[in-house]
Amino acid sequence: MKPRKNSKSSAKSILPFRHVLVPTDLTERTRNALELACKLTVPGTSRITLMHVIETIEGMEFDELKPFYARLERKARTTMTRFTRRVPSMRVGYALIYGRRAEQIVTFAAANDVDLIVLASHRVNPSKVNRDWGTISYKVGILAQCPVLLVK
Repeated sequence: MKPRKNSKSSAKSILPFRHVLVPTDLTERTRNALELACKLTVPGTSRITLMHVIETIEGMEFDELKPFYARLERKARTTMTRFTRRVPSMRVGYALIYGRRAEQIVTFAAANDVDLIVLASHRVNPSKVNRDWGTISYKVGILAQCPVLLVK
């Protein structure tokens, strides 16, 4: 692709990813996804949102489990803060949401003009492919309205 003369429109055509979402399960696998997201963006122009969804327990009132959810939230905030400090050159924020993971990731992406979802995923065993159809990464890949990049 040949850059245009106007630098403002040139930046838009070269840089398709202005907002990248990196959902996290708070494990170290997130590090690889976050590092790749940084390579696909430009400091000062793009932003990255690290997102964790605390899965709520169906059939239980939220208030009944409030202390439990509060502990999960504290752990998530601490871990996401640690991840965001690893990339000081980028504008990385984080979001903490309650609900069903795949549904919330897709909804957040659509509502926040996310251009790309970079998601850590496990390797699929070719002899047991059907086993992996219920994973979060599979659901997000099918349901998201923007591109999804799986990092293995």
